[in-house]
Amino acid sequence: MEELTLTTPALLFSAISLIMLAYTNRFLAYAATIRSLHAKYLKNKDGVLMAQIQNIKQRLYLTRSMQILGISSLLLCVLTMFLIYIEQQIVAIWVFGVALILLIVSLALLIKEIQISVKALELHISDIEGD
Repeated sequence: MEELTLTTPALLFSAISLIMLAYTNRFLAYAATIRSLHAKYLKNKDGVLMAQIQNIKQRLYLTRSMQILGISSLLLCVLTMFLIYIEQQIVAIWVFGVALILLIVSLALLIKEIQISVKALELHISDIEGD
């Protein structure tokens, strides 16, 4: 294996930053949707609204986990760079490996969240088609 250099973990900074921006945008959209659903629920305690609230709650928690894993991955990339700087190459390789695994898990959760989002939208579509 080639020696790990400072530029290798640094390459992930822009990718992780863009991913975190997308995750934050999802989170903000969920917050707005939850506020809207809450107002509707207070006016009309409908079972369909409750199902939508449960769905968005699940997606919100997944997004939170995605954010935590993404931030942890970025943190470990910075730690990797520090370890390379102080010439702890073996430890740096392992830390960078963990950072990559955290990023993979974060992206896998994104796939799961997208699947849940599609199911929620399918319910709306079927509701429209039913009319």
